[in-house]
Amino acid sequence: MAVGPNKRVPQAKVDKLMINFICEGLHPFSLVEQPAFRDLLLALNPQCKVISRPTLRNRIDGAANQLKKTLVSHLSKVTYVATTTDCWTAHQQSYIGVTAHWIDEETLERRSAALACQRLKGSHTFDVLAGALDDIHCQYRIRGKVVRTTTDSGSNFIKAFSVFGEQSQTKEAESESDQDSSEDPQAVYVDTLSILEQDSGLEYQLPPHQRCACHLLNLVATTDAAMAEKNNDTYKRLSRAAFGKCQAMWNKSGRSYMAAEIVEDQCKLQLIRPNQTRWNSIYMAVERIIRIIQEKGEDAIRNVCEEFKVKMLSPAEIVFLTEYCTMMKPLVTALNILQSETNTHLGWLLPVVFQLEAKLNRLETTSKMCLPLIRAVQDGIENRFGGMIKDPELIAAAILLPKFKTTWTERADIIEAVEQVGQHSSDEEDFFSSMKSRRSQGTGELDGYLACVSNKMDLLNSFPHIKNLSVKLNTGLPASAACERLQCQDITSKDHELPANQQPLETSFCNQDTKGNP
Repeated sequence: MAVGPNKRVPQAKVDKLMINFICEGLHPFSLVEQPAFRDLLLALNPQCKVISRPTLRNRIDGAANQLKKTLVSHLSKVTYVATTTDCWTAHQQSYIGVTAHWIDEETLERRSAALACQRLKGSHTFDVLAGALDDIHCQYRIRGKVVRTTTDSGSNFIKAFSVFGEQSQTKEAESESDQDSSEDPQAVYVDTLSILEQDSGLEYQLPPHQRCACHLLNLVATTDAAMAEKNNDTYKRLSRAAFGKCQAMWNKSGRSYMAAEIVEDQCKLQLIRPNQTRWNSIYMAVERIIRIIQEKGEDAIRNVCEEFKVKMLSPAEIVFLTEYCTMMKPLVTALNILQSETNTHLGWLLPVVFQLEAKLNRLETTSKMCLPLIRAVQDGIENRFGGMIKDPELIAAAILLPKFKTTWTERADIIEAVEQVGQHSSDEEDFFSSMKSRRSQGTGELDGYLACVSNKMDLLNSFPHIKNLSVKLNTGLPASAACERLQCQDITSKDHELPANQQPLETSFCNQDTKGNP
């Protein structure tokens, strides 16, 4: 650590850099006890002292606690927060992850932090998930600030939010109110203990639920797309023949290094093997085969098939796979857009879905072999996103993003949707009601906002009421990919066994609290 003949890095800075190295690299704490690591530090700075593993753990515990306090303090100044959550199993242990997202009201930039990656013991039942998520919201004091929580479409998450979610409780209250008004008042005596033991749905408080758009698109591309084979026998035979031969090549290429060398020699590229958990991997695998045929010719794939002793794709099957890639590309693009974390807001959801539908409609007029697939995907989008397309808040979220405004749809009722959302908010109620009376003169703030040519986010600074509502509606994320990225970090391996209690994590994981090898 010597920076010059007479300058040396202080011990405190050495310790801090060492902690950052351990945490950001997700190294086990036992690294500080390895002779080679100690020799490296001592060679760089003979005067430094290498801290022990217990000291390292205590320092990281302290840094994690301090970071949590800092994050809680920062979130206390934020008006609207959104969260994403997911649960998974690794090394026979279950975990739940939660990330927080908000929009800086000064810069209008997205900010994110990982709140938790903690053990989840027992079955992943809806009440266990609800309790864990509600506890994390309470720990960071954002329980009343979370505008939406985005999860996948797992039945346990759906039930958790249907029972404990804010929307379901409102509907239940309205239902109870209707029943009370229709029945005659009369005294009913019940057992008090039985009432206390009943689950009223108020044990936990969860925010409104947003289903992950990427997960829904994944279902569209798999479950719904499979209906094309059931509805058209010709498509079924062609699809199964083409994908059967592709699957044979994928299987052979992954069985030995010699098979991989054959593909490399003949195609100058490796085949991509699909991943069962990600639909777009199938698209990328097929696209790679079509790319090889287009760049190297059919002989390259034919030679591979001969070496693998599998049947070569027929001309009709090659045309089918080419058309398959052309048809599925808009779906892949939509999924990639929506799973972004930094630049995507909830208001991106409907414009992306509308554009996806428009592109599929255009492909429908030119398709020769994949028309059943296009119609199956169109039906899947309608079934899974139909309710969202009619959601006034999602419509308003898109309109109140300068990037889109009203350019993404030709629906005549979109302005009314924005006004409807405004009427549900006490802060904007007076603003929208006065805007209605001035619309004929074109002096309303919404009219002025829509008339501006700029599509930059800083346009919202010129319209304070529009800005406040836009920030509120667009704080949420259309996909839960941010939380799923926690799974990509190897923090649940045996060398990084997480304690049962929850830890705060920055998106860079620089304050990870882990255990070293025993």
